[in-house]
Amino acid sequence: MRALDPLVVDPVWAAIEPLLPPAPPDGHPLGCHRPRVADRDCFEAILVRLVTGCSWVDAERLTGNRVSDTTVRGRRDEWIAAGVFDALSAEALAGYDRIIELDLSECAVDGSQHKAPCGGEGTGKNPTDRGRLGWKWSLLTDRNGIPMGWATDGANRHDTILFPPTLDQVVARGLLADVETLHLDRGYDSAAVRTLCAELGVTDLVAGRQRRAGEPAPTTKPALGMRWPVERTNSWLSNFGQLRRNTDRRVVHRLAQLALAVVLLITAKLVDWRARWSA
Repeated sequence: MRALDPLVVDPVWAAIEPLLPPAPPDGHPLGCHRPRVADRDCFEAILVRLVTGCSWVDAERLTGNRVSDTTVRGRRDEWIAAGVFDALSAEALAGYDRIIELDLSECAVDGSQHKAPCGGEGTGKNPTDRGRLGWKWSLLTDRNGIPMGWATDGANRHDTILFPPTLDQVVARGLLADVETLHLDRGYDSAAVRTLCAELGVTDLVAGRQRRAGEPAPTTKPALGMRWPVERTNSWLSNFGQLRRNTDRRVVHRLAQLALAVVLLITAKLVDWRARWSA
């Protein structure tokens, strides 16, 4: 998988390292403490678990037992509290916009449902998986499928519920004002969605209209707009084992995983761009 390619991992680590909180003061009055495990080793264990979907114990073994699973979980929580993953995703998106440039002429929003067998916060019964516990993310992408905003919730939540927090991220990044056309599927055909878009200045909205009660069936299949880029991005993200079958029980952990997956995706795009122009 590209996420484990050193050409992708090394630039991501180079961006993460300056964002990490300072290590606690070293030293012990009796001189008998264990040395602090390197942050890079913890990052590699987090990455292996995200890509493969394995347990923390297996991630420890797959990274050569250089760091214990308990230490990795604790370091991850430190980084989440310090806002490392949020800052990293913002930096990756800004870098992509500066080097390649986001194409905001045709944007799209879509959700994707996945398994969450351990339950916990932000999960619910998935109506498309025989009521098993699952979670859902919502993405807003540009014309090329680059994620600009995302939100998560239980698999039982309707896409329209995740729509406002997804847009909020794009608004916070100052990108929504430049969106020319926003493509949605039939599930977003509601007055609340149209009103929210109007309030935020999104005037060109393409949404496949739902069929009303008593309305005759259409003679031709309605056009649903340019939604394939966001669907393709959802497919890319679903390749990450821990996103496809999430075993964490807290929302902040899932958001951190999703943010890191987005960073890896964007970095792979930048690496391909560099290879294209340096060939």
